[in-house]
Amino acid sequence: MGKMAAAMGSVAALATEPGEDAFRKLFRFYRQSRPGTPDLGGVVDFSAAPAARGTGPGAHKVIVSQLSMSSVSDHNAHRAGLQPVSKWRAYGLEGYPGFIFIPNPFLPGYQWHWVKQCLKLYSQKPNVCNLDKHMTKEETRDLWEQSKEFLRYKEVNKQRPRSLLEKLRWVTLGYHYNWDSKKYSADHYTPFPSDLAFLSEQIAAACGFQGFRAEAGILNYYRLDSTLGIHVDRSELDHSKPLLSFSFGQSAIFLLGGLKRDEAPTAMFMHSGDIMVMSGSSRLLNHAVPKVLPSPEGKSLPCCLETPLPAVLPRDSVVEPCSVEDWKNGKVESLEQRPGSLQSLKDTIWPLTENICQHPERKLDP
Repeated sequence: MGKMAAAMGSVAALATEPGEDAFRKLFRFYRQSRPGTPDLGGVVDFSAAPAARGTGPGAHKVIVSQLSMSSVSDHNAHRAGLQPVSKWRAYGLEGYPGFIFIPNPFLPGYQWHWVKQCLKLYSQKPNVCNLDKHMTKEETRDLWEQSKEFLRYKEVNKQRPRSLLEKLRWVTLGYHYNWDSKKYSADHYTPFPSDLAFLSEQIAAACGFQGFRAEAGILNYYRLDSTLGIHVDRSELDHSKPLLSFSFGQSAIFLLGGLKRDEAPTAMFMHSGDIMVMSGSSRLLNHAVPKVLPSPEGKSLPCCLETPLPAVLPRDSVVEPCSVEDWKNGKVESLEQRPGSLQSLKDTIWPLTENICQHPERKLDP
């Protein structure tokens, strides 16, 4: 307990030291932190019991958020691979209006559908990815099929170069985001995946946003040494609509700060299946991911991904069966720990994250 208190004291003192802004200091602290040490004692863990949620100042900010249980039927929740909303837990943070954190609400095994979609389907054309800048559409037509044989061999060396899937960093869906102009373009649109749109609709409705239509998405594919720099999302003008962020794969540390970088951020864990919903003023807060965390020693997968997708699915489910071959390749590609590999499938995520929003056309390039 003494070491933990000392670590918390050093984090608090670090944020107030002169020099760099408070956010940058804590970003560097957590980037260099070591799992299993007091370094992470101040990180809020929403999936833990209240008594074990953390000892830092952020733990005292945690409040319970109310969900609209009648807005999503148990049947529609099951269709998307979700537990009934009555079984979900949802939290907010004092001082962060519009921020909702939902610890893994997925049914056992159903995360695998979304992992598979992010790796196998959403990466396909006509969606846009980072590889398009240096390769033709023909060369990036089916990254999964092109990468399967490579993924059978765990070690990356001169004899086994990285597959295209291992080089994947981001994919955009729907209204495609222009990374140079930081805007969406009205004349660059491809159909948004119907299953992901349905999932997003259920999450948004449960959080009080009826009639939400997912129209744009950014998928981020993270490696164990990846970070997400400090930034604010300013590409949509209508902040009354929520931004949904799904995470799959390895856990990560997420920092949520204030409107200015001199405000010390709150650190929290993001685990596989966790969902963040941000609306209103929380859409304009600085945020970042300083560290992706390795799985505990002796485990190659987060516990929630050890269970395969059920063989029998609801007749009208948007979730599709996952073949044995896809199951094995998905485990190798996205979740096994080996140097230089993707560690997860998102906004983002993190590990893998998906950021979904509505009406980006409110700030579209003509």
